[in-house]
Amino acid sequence: MSVQSTAASAGDTPRGFAFALVAYLLWGGMPLYLKALDHVPAVEVLAHRIIWSVPIALAVLLALGRTRDLRAAFASPRTLFMGAVTAALVSLNWGIYVWSIQSGQALEAALGYYINPLFSIFLGAVLLGERLTRRQWAAVALAAGAVSILTWETGRVPVVALALPLSWGFYAFFKRTLPIGPNQGFTLEVMILTPFALAYLAWLHGQEALFFAQAGSLDMALLVGCGVVTAVPLMIYANGAKLLRLSTIAIMQYLTPTLIFLIAVFLFDEPFGQARAIAFPMIWLALVLYSSEVLRRRR
Repeated sequence: MSVQSTAASAGDTPRGFAFALVAYLLWGGMPLYLKALDHVPAVEVLAHRIIWSVPIALAVLLALGRTRDLRAAFASPRTLFMGAVTAALVSLNWGIYVWSIQSGQALEAALGYYINPLFSIFLGAVLLGERLTRRQWAAVALAAGAVSILTWETGRVPVVALALPLSWGFYAFFKRTLPIGPNQGFTLEVMILTPFALAYLAWLHGQEALFFAQAGSLDMALLVGCGVVTAVPLMIYANGAKLLRLSTIAIMQYLTPTLIFLIAVFLFDEPFGQARAIAFPMIWLALVLYSSEVLRRRR
């Protein structure tokens, strides 16, 4: 899931809005899909997400006539190295997300994606020297307070809620240095990851622990479909983001964690205790401050 567009247009278009809306709805509904695979080890699900994304990504590049950029990326050691860095970070993000849904921590995942934009502006201040306004600092402080409350109540750091924005924030940061378009970049990443995913599945098969080898037709279809639910929203989003203002994307992105939150509470019956009843409103208030600053700058 992405927080920012690398190329926002001067104005919003209905086509861009439709693309982004579809992508955020698909991402928001993904816990339902992953929950149907909660009996499959999370790392094997991750491997299938990677492997089955490749044919879809390549088909899109062929249709767009962009395969030349991909060949140039493989011929450039610097681009290949940066692609390996972003591939490692995005696979970490995907793996944490799959595990969080399967282990009954969808609420923490929702919290992590709410924190995502706040962590991004904090990362910009620390690594890029960007100056934050008072509202932005207040938003970051509220998010830190919410995490502190959850840590105090549970006696442990909310790992998922922090690991998701950390992995995605650094992914987005390093993605800026990749000198190719978003579709080509995604294809490069999954192609870099595919040998590792195949090797892992081969090792599982050698240990007679490969779920895919003994899966029924429904489970097999769901595992193959992991490529669709991984690649399609990302590529729809990448094309929609180019047709929207950055401020529009900044507001629309809350749709995904809101859907995850609703699914976790009302469909997965995850407990929503006192600490979360305090922490989530703090995050929502922080996002109001963040959004108001984005809209103020837009005006």
